[in-house]
Amino acid sequence: QVYLKESGGGLVQSGGSLRLSCAASGINFNIYTMAWYRKAPGKERELVANITSSGPKSYAESVQCRLYVYRNNARNTMTLQMNSLKPNDSAVYYCKTSAFGLDFWGPGAQVTVSG
Repeated sequence: QVYLKESGGGLVQSGGSLRLSCAASGINFNIYTMAWYRKAPGKERELVANITSSGPKSYAESVQCRLYVYRNNARNTMTLQMNSLKPNDSAVYYCKTSAFGLDFWGPGAQVTVSG
């Protein structure tokens, strides 16, 4: 069975940094594209960052140059380094992958940025 689990969320002041991690099990991790999404109250779920199995990345325009995604295939982990955080970055952050024709999501990690 496929399991994803986020960790590293918390409370930070505006301008601060956090690092989120996603641990995966139940899949051959190094062949799948992974992604970070976020969902803030009153807003639609948003794709934050995407990273393919071979390394190419993409970012939402609103987070480019502030957030950075990378992965360690040997450890089955994906990381989101979050810098220069703003109150509008406050959300529940989810890691996600697709396998066997299905989408798999972690339970989410809360990030709260105070101004």
